[in-house]
Amino acid sequence: MNITETIRRVRRGIKEPHLVTRELNKHYYKRKEPSPDAVEFFDEDWDNLIILDACRYDTFKKCNTLPGELQSRQTKSSSTPDFLATYFDGADLRDTVYVTANPQLYRKRDRIDVQLHDVINIWQDEGWDDEFRTVRPETVVDVAKDAAEQYPDKRLVVHFIQPHYPFIGPTGKEHLDLDSLDFWNRVMAGEVDVPVSVLYKAYEENVEMVLPHVEELLSTLQGKSVVTADHGEAFGERARPIPMAEYGHPNGIYIPQLTTVPWLVHQNGARRSITEGDEGEHMEEDVSVDVEQRLQDLGYA
Repeated sequence: MNITETIRRVRRGIKEPHLVTRELNKHYYKRKEPSPDAVEFFDEDWDNLIILDACRYDTFKKCNTLPGELQSRQTKSSSTPDFLATYFDGADLRDTVYVTANPQLYRKRDRIDVQLHDVINIWQDEGWDDEFRTVRPETVVDVAKDAAEQYPDKRLVVHFIQPHYPFIGPTGKEHLDLDSLDFWNRVMAGEVDVPVSVLYKAYEENVEMVLPHVEELLSTLQGKSVVTADHGEAFGERARPIPMAEYGHPNGIYIPQLTTVPWLVHQNGARRSITEGDEGEHMEEDVSVDVEQRLQDLGYA
């Protein structure tokens, strides 16, 4: 880390002291071993992996209307960058196509060394909803269906944004603006004057909103599908050892609300025959949009 970045972090820590407490707690979690039962996403048996970004198991279980057998699993990740670094980095996934509404893999392309047959970035021009500053779930379904037709012999990872912020249901539209830069940090700093109960209701509506679109995919994609999440979401649960209330999904804070995710298994017809292909050149391609602006619209710092 250069001196400029160090100064920036020190100044931010003085302005927002909860970030200093979080860093101390991260050291505690860094020393702990991951759960021996933690899921290894790409070693599991599936043809289609459907990821709901920031989806808590308890909320999913409460709202779930999908066919299939539901269990909970433990992850080694508490955020999407953490998920990518833990499960993508170093992986040979030339039998896999990643259809994603989240720009984080592109943002981390110089740090994440993964071999994928193809990556389809839905968050570019055609897939982005300018009104809500996100990728809508119906858009993800349309692109995923096209990918399944184009790559019938590849495993498919479909990464929805919802229930991740922004909250685009009735409660979110009524109580929250879409000026979402660093949203959860603003919540922790007391800059978002909305009760936690309202935030959670808005989040729950995002879960309810995405489920019918996931069900459409389950009825369309052939083979064995798993619906899961890259991590969960915190709404004031306390981290350790310093009992600070956490919100959102910070890197390196491994509380149960962030690491317990759904694992719903559903099979539609016969299993597909999966073959390994060549590695695509997707990671090197330039995109025509401001990636950092996309991430800010999704609430990232």
